[in-house]
Amino acid sequence: MKHKEPEKTKEQKQPEPKSEQIEELRGQIAQLQKEKDELFAKLQRVSADYTNFQKRTPKQIADTVCYEKEKIIKTLLPVLDNFEHMLQNTHGTEDAETIIKGIRIIYDQMLDILRLHGVEQIRALGEKFDPAVHQAIMQRPEPEQEEGIVLEEFQTGYKLNDRVIRPGRVVVNKLPSAPLVPEQKQDAADLQQQPSDESTDKD
Repeated sequence: MKHKEPEKTKEQKQPEPKSEQIEELRGQIAQLQKEKDELFAKLQRVSADYTNFQKRTPKQIADTVCYEKEKIIKTLLPVLDNFEHMLQNTHGTEDAETIIKGIRIIYDQMLDILRLHGVEQIRALGEKFDPAVHQAIMQRPEPEQEEGIVLEEFQTGYKLNDRVIRPGRVVVNKLPSAPLVPEQKQDAADLQQQPSDESTDKD
């Protein structure tokens, strides 16, 4: 005789969701959808801003470079003005000292302008040779000078904000090897002329 399976009690049956729970879930879904739409819109704005930034940046860089060039050129124009005045005023002048003095004034003015832009000359003459800022193009022996001292400067070096933009081209003192002392030379000659012990004994 087959036994009947016991019927499920009310407690064992799957409870059906209540209408309040359904409404709450619908509200959560609507809230998540809203947040998703807001994030998507924000992402679109960021992407558009980045695209505009990429378009603007090259132009801004070009404008900045152009502005800096213009500023430097404007500071150099007074030097050209002084050259023009000097050429006009010294036309037909045979006084070399006056011409040299005018050139010196303009040269100093040019150095002052370069200093305003962070450019400095590299000291070389009489200084110890430094491969970081000097370029040795020749060596010359000067016994009265210290080894490695810069004897002559062919081309001035320059720094821009403490960074070398052109090393100074210089001549460096290179002392020759120490010569043989006169007494040492005489001793060597004596050794060559002195007969050997064997020849003395044979005689």
